[in-house]
Amino acid sequence: MRLLASFVVMFALLALPARAQSLIRDADIEHALAQLARPILQAAGLSPAQVKILLIDSRIPNAFVIDSRAIFIHTGMITRLKSAEALQSVIAHEAAHIANGHISRRLSQLGTRNNITGLGIALAAAVAASGAKGSGAIALGVASSAQRNLLSHSRAEESSADQSAVRYLAASGISTRGAIEVHDIFKGQDVLSQSRQDPYARSHPFTRNRVRAMEAYVNAYGGDIPFSDTSRYWFERAKGKIWGFQQAPKSTLRRAKQMPTGDIKLMMEAIAYHRRAQTSKAAGVLQKLLKSRPNDAYYHELMGQVLLEGRQYKAAVNAYGRAAKLAPKNTLILAGYGRALLAAGQAKSAVEVLERARLRDFRDPAALRDLGNAYAKTGRPAMASLLVAERYALRGRFQDAALHAERAAGRLPRGSGPWQRAQDVLSAAQRQK
Repeated sequence: MRLLASFVVMFALLALPARAQSLIRDADIEHALAQLARPILQAAGLSPAQVKILLIDSRIPNAFVIDSRAIFIHTGMITRLKSAEALQSVIAHEAAHIANGHISRRLSQLGTRNNITGLGIALAAAVAASGAKGSGAIALGVASSAQRNLLSHSRAEESSADQSAVRYLAASGISTRGAIEVHDIFKGQDVLSQSRQDPYARSHPFTRNRVRAMEAYVNAYGGDIPFSDTSRYWFERAKGKIWGFQQAPKSTLRRAKQMPTGDIKLMMEAIAYHRRAQTSKAAGVLQKLLKSRPNDAYYHELMGQVLLEGRQYKAAVNAYGRAAKLAPKNTLILAGYGRALLAAGQAKSAVEVLERARLRDFRDPAALRDLGNAYAKTGRPAMASLLVAERYALRGRFQDAALHAERAAGRLPRGSGPWQRAQDVLSAAQRQK
């Protein structure tokens, strides 16, 4: 899990205030959420490889979609829910908004395109919708309309999504009782003034009629399906890691004792010691963990993070290298491996690994930053400028993006692939003017 400066490297979607919501990229958590979401997305006729479950760092419970490529869930939603099935019902509901076409027409109004700059606008809208104030999203002209045009669903859409979600859950062999848990959490929100309602309740209004209808759907579809131990494991693993990086280490150590499996308990203990800057102790706990799960790429990745942030660069390269061998297609693990190689002074190898990560997923500005640094250290300033331009475009800072794209285009071979990427950024910057 990567947050800025302290225990994780986290990137802001835009130049936001220090306390504004930000996107968290973590290979382990995203893998766990993907395990929970896969059968639901398949039941909805969506591709699990195309629809990502992305995490927003906010303790306010919320979940939403802004295009067909990602479902955004707040950390506060995950930590507040008590069962995997409840989280799966939230995912199913948001998937239904995609599958039923509720988002596509709004997205076309926003004018985003299926490229890096289009996603930058969409992420800017996500920031605005999450409650961030005074950000660059306002300059993009999407903040004032994000809630209204992208997130606020009509009663007809909510009813449609509820019915579809329950069908997806039942078709996947997942208990639909989790949907009732979600409704119970937000019960009574409709009697509060809008300013006091949770964002999820504002964009997904919980009326009494809707709650009664949902209970009828649950009774009709799959209410007797038992809960799954496998789903519970992935839910508790994601929740445990979020808790470890968001709560005080003392609280994490106390909560670790309640975990249902030994590996999650050890993971949380290692995170707590890591956050106390006790690198040797954290690494020792992870060594014990890896003896029981030697082929778990995500625990090797956590070891790499602990060692990298503890400035043990050579050992971090080895840990990340093992993780990359176990999960060679995971872009976040590849990005971490490249970061460790760069820190260890192996810039040429870092370029190779980070390019593999970029080609698979361009949504990680931290990886783009590291790749730009690696190109600079290997004597390729034009490519370094291009990566800076794309990173700014992804964050919605098109004026800065254009400056660096012009610099890159002037040095790159005309007509080459990198030169064309620079032209794409310049075209997007011109449109945003």
